[in-house]
Amino acid sequence: MEQEIDAVVRQRIRGLRVAKGWTLDSLAARCFLSPSTLSRIETGHRRVALDQLVPIARALGTTLDQLVEPSNDEDVVIRPEPHRTAGMTMWKLSRDQTPGGVAVAKMRITEEHIVDPNNLGVHPGREWFTVISGTIRLYLGERVILIPPGQAAEFSTMVPHGMAAVDGPAEIVSIFDHEGERAHLPG
Repeated sequence: MEQEIDAVVRQRIRGLRVAKGWTLDSLAARCFLSPSTLSRIETGHRRVALDQLVPIARALGTTLDQLVEPSNDEDVVIRPEPHRTAGMTMWKLSRDQTPGGVAVAKMRITEEHIVDPNNLGVHPGREWFTVISGTIRLYLGERVILIPPGQAAEFSTMVPHGMAAVDGPAEIVSIFDHEGERAHLPG
């Protein structure tokens, strides 16, 4: 297990360095290690020490926790259970307690989902969504905005809001902050 974590840490260091377009010399200068030490760490010819990981993580713009967290595939696949209300089916696509405190959901909205423009919802937080198929009519305060496939919206949920499908079903992927999750997603 320890060797597996060591290999993952080495891969992450190299992967993050390469993703930033940095040479070994560039990273070495940022974390005050020699390029040869970094090279040996990345290739597994040198064991990485904790006092080296902290400056490496900082230089790469990540945390020590993210650099050393075990990798397994047990938590990769999410099998969401649909939650249905009149004209709307929702699948939560993220786990509880996600980093950053956001929740992701896919929603299918049909014309049976009725929005009363005089009784729109409001709650603390922000919401983001992108339309996958169909067209969404977003009621946002006094405004009505049509959002076609491929377009996205972001708004404060303190503004009275609601959404409906236009001329047939629509599917969206939505991201809620913690307050939006509490207001929209089943517990």
